[in-house]
Amino acid sequence: MTYCCGILVRDGLVMFADTRTNAGVDNISTFRKLHIFSKPGERIMAVATAGNLSISQSVVSMLREGWENPETGETETLMTAPTLFQAAQRVGRTIRKIHEEEATVLEANDVRFDVSFLLGGQVRGERPRLFLLYSAGNFIECTHDTPYLQIGEHKYGKPVLDRAITYDLDLYDALKIGLVSVDSTMRSNLSVGLPLDVLIMRRDAYDAEVNYRIEPGEPYFHDLRERWSAALRAAHLNIPRPPYKSAR
Repeated sequence: MTYCCGILVRDGLVMFADTRTNAGVDNISTFRKLHIFSKPGERIMAVATAGNLSISQSVVSMLREGWENPETGETETLMTAPTLFQAAQRVGRTIRKIHEEEATVLEANDVRFDVSFLLGGQVRGERPRLFLLYSAGNFIECTHDTPYLQIGEHKYGKPVLDRAITYDLDLYDALKIGLVSVDSTMRSNLSVGLPLDVLIMRRDAYDAEVNYRIEPGEPYFHDLRERWSAALRAAHLNIPRPPYKSAR
């Protein structure tokens, strides 16, 4: 399991992904799940992955190396996609290609073809965009009404985002709220954990403003966790006790 999130605001994009994978309580490993594709001044895109690690790694590798589309004869990679929408289509086609090649063998060994991806970024000439892709290769796009998308173990962090994220939020405030959602997830699910990869892409910059890994014990994240816990306790104490009594 994992937790990845993309937040789309007026000034750009925030994306983050944890790095924990596990095949049991005694087999926990660290793998990067946030992958960056960029050509400074022209484009920047990031792919976050959740689900079966071997499948998601195969998809990301094929997106980097490319494969020939039999309909067009073109070698398709993310770096040659003319728009973010067409990049999302290429991710979808790559997922389906991997499925065609490996699904039968995986099913024979009782392995589910279970993956999901976030694709976010900006290509020169268009606005920043954010997509969520499913195992079937189909996808949805983030909107201003709900300016974030999540994959993996997202239910614990979602209430924080629902209450605080808006399209007009500052990029670094969006990151701060995102980190609170990560903390909420980590406290409720041991399959999500540090290190955490963080990416900030400012609108029309076509490069990473922040590309950072938060390691265990990192001072800011530790302080954020402590402050958020204290703020929740203070909020609880400041709310009046329920006035309810049993009916007589």
